[in-house]
Amino acid sequence: MPPQATSDPPFNLNVNEPSNWSLVRRLIALSWQYRRQMILILTIQTAILAMTVSGLGLTGLGIDVIRVAVDANAPTPKWPLGLAPPASWPSLAVMFAIAIAIIAITLTNAALQNRYTVTMGRLVQQHVVVSLRKRVYDKLQRLSFRFFDANESGSIINRVTSDVQNVARFLNMVLFSSINLVIALTFFLVLMLSIHVKLTLACMATIPILWVCTVVFSKLVRRDHNANRVAGDDLVLKLSENLQGVHVVKGFARQDVEMSKYRKANKHVSSMQNRIFWRVSILSPLTILLTQVNMIVLLAYGGYLVMQRELDLGTGLVVFAGLLGHFSTEIQRIAGLGNRVQDSLSSAARVFEVLDTPLEIDSPPEPVTTDRFQGAVKFDAVTFGYRVGNAVLHDIDLEVQPGQCVAILGSTAGGKSTLLSLIPRFYDPTFGRVLIDGIDVKRMDVETLRRQIGIVFQESFLFSNTIASNIAFGHPEATQEQIETAARIAAAHDFIMDLADGYETVIGERGQNLSGGQRQRLAIARAILMEPTILLLDDPTAAIDPETEHEILQSMDNAMQHRTTFVVAHRLSTLRRADHVVVLENGRIVQRGNHRDLMQASGHYRDTAQLQVADTESKRLLGVAWSARPRALMADSPS
Repeated sequence: MPPQATSDPPFNLNVNEPSNWSLVRRLIALSWQYRRQMILILTIQTAILAMTVSGLGLTGLGIDVIRVAVDANAPTPKWPLGLAPPASWPSLAVMFAIAIAIIAITLTNAALQNRYTVTMGRLVQQHVVVSLRKRVYDKLQRLSFRFFDANESGSIINRVTSDVQNVARFLNMVLFSSINLVIALTFFLVLMLSIHVKLTLACMATIPILWVCTVVFSKLVRRDHNANRVAGDDLVLKLSENLQGVHVVKGFARQDVEMSKYRKANKHVSSMQNRIFWRVSILSPLTILLTQVNMIVLLAYGGYLVMQRELDLGTGLVVFAGLLGHFSTEIQRIAGLGNRVQDSLSSAARVFEVLDTPLEIDSPPEPVTTDRFQGAVKFDAVTFGYRVGNAVLHDIDLEVQPGQCVAILGSTAGGKSTLLSLIPRFYDPTFGRVLIDGIDVKRMDVETLRRQIGIVFQESFLFSNTIASNIAFGHPEATQEQIETAARIAAAHDFIMDLADGYETVIGERGQNLSGGQRQRLAIARAILMEPTILLLDDPTAAIDPETEHEILQSMDNAMQHRTTFVVAHRLSTLRRADHVVVLENGRIVQRGNHRDLMQASGHYRDTAQLQVADTESKRLLGVAWSARPRALMADSPS
């Protein structure tokens, strides 16, 4: 099968901004997963609206009853659904019955409001937020390293936290509010039309102006929300970097500079938010002004109709005024609702960008199954680049037999770590293939592949957990005996036992309360415990002193038996142990062979070895001179 090229997926977020309608459709589809709760909430909202209108109608009816009691010539009250009280009832008894009905409606309304708040809170916080955050986090776990290379951690953190929260708020503060707004406006409008058509049309004259203002506002504020999200990402990134690099900041006395950077980023976020608030502050008063114009029309035209006896005072003008007041209140909510819509859509676009990111590294539909690798690894004409047109590795052909140890030497940024990362499919080659036991790794299940490969990265990352849990991270069901065996092989057992709680000692975040050598030994133990067929060691002795290095290398000789091992190394003590040494320069193999053969040929390997020998000899002579210095001083000192 000939080598094939792998496309370079677009992993930079914010490439194409989706339309508002496409986002709304996706958000509604997301919400529809909880349709039972949604139907219950909408039913409660409708009942609350009915209670509000019923209370308003009873208030108007009471005014008409009082008017008849005062003026016998006043129009007879119009009772709804023919539910008029007996004619023998005095006005006071009728008013008492109306008051009891209003109290009952108020209590029912309060109970419905409580039920609505509880149901909505459970739906948003216990279902939508948890589910969506889990989906985003699960997707991040399956994305390749290329995605994280292309996107800053601040942006990713914000998408999992605040953006997911904003998307969840879409249910409560946008979707249900919008539905409730439409139902309420329609309901109030129909009732006002049933009272008096011409008065309703006169009071609705300002609605087209308000609609135009809202559309313009939405377009402007969407851009502001997007810019605010980017500014927030930068703020989180600066905070995260400062916390992780606090030792460097303090060591170089750069606190003032870093505080200045953070203040600048914080001020930028504040200015973007102020810009949004400023736009909202313009639309909101305009909305209030337009709704007050409606009330002026009502008082003028509605008062005239009452005086002309074309409209009742209580069930006519008062009820109409109450309906128009509620209608105007709903209209005033449009400004805030429009702002929340754009805020939710901006967050939704960022969340969906993560969920829609294609999986560059994924298992095939029907993966090749194998119980355990033999350990043969082959690079077949492999070329790889992190970006299109910028290759890091060029035409790598390398075949390693099961059980062999291969050391990789080369200058900085020569492609050593990149070569190792292709074996467990952290990346896929741009051209060529990587094969294990003659099978292309792309044809294997990703998890099965990686579980048979032990890895020690160049930077040892440890979790804030016990030492035993860190060693058993890849093999959580391991026994204590297995954990201790792996620690002994990595020369970590002795220092672990010197700790107060031994293997149950909880190490700090990223293992900051351990030395670099101790962290590296725990990382080696973690890899060994997996009992892998293939072992990848990315410069494992870089942060370890020579004495500890000797202990580790002696112990790891047993660990590497019957395992195919790749070691990125620079020290002769490690290079000599390899069956085969590969020298990389600018992403190409320029030398290969064992230690003895390469020492007899001119090139990078022999130059590096000679420099190390010279450096070791100079340190030895310096140590001898330093140890002799006190004796010489003592000999020259006066007695």
